[in-house]
Amino acid sequence: MRRRNTILAGLELLRRRSPDLWVNNILTFLYASENEGLSVKELASVCRLSEATASRSIRSFAAPEATGALRPALGLVELVENPADGRGRLVFLTDEGRRVASELDQLILQAQTIAATPMARRA
Repeated sequence: MRRRNTILAGLELLRRRSPDLWVNNILTFLYASENEGLSVKELASVCRLSEATASRSIRSFAAPEATGALRPALGLVELVENPADGRGRLVFLTDEGRRVASELDQLILQAQTIAATPMARRA
């Protein structure tokens, strides 16, 4: 059996927090991790999702007590009012969200290439 690659390890790290996460949820968290302070509208654009889907997806990472939080409500992001647009929200990581993002970064730094076996030459 070959070693788990970095992408699978990262997905498993997030799945351990909640098996109910979907790809869209994970994408929004990863983009928010790399771009703190994005508006939900900007997040939708970089994720290539509708604004409604991006909003629902990122709200699954809000704290359970946060207004508009959706299950599994992991507490990894905070949605704050956008001062430039009272209806919009900006996405920031919580301390726990930064810890998870750091774990993902460490997985990437420790990544090792899985050597491919060359195909046999055909006669």
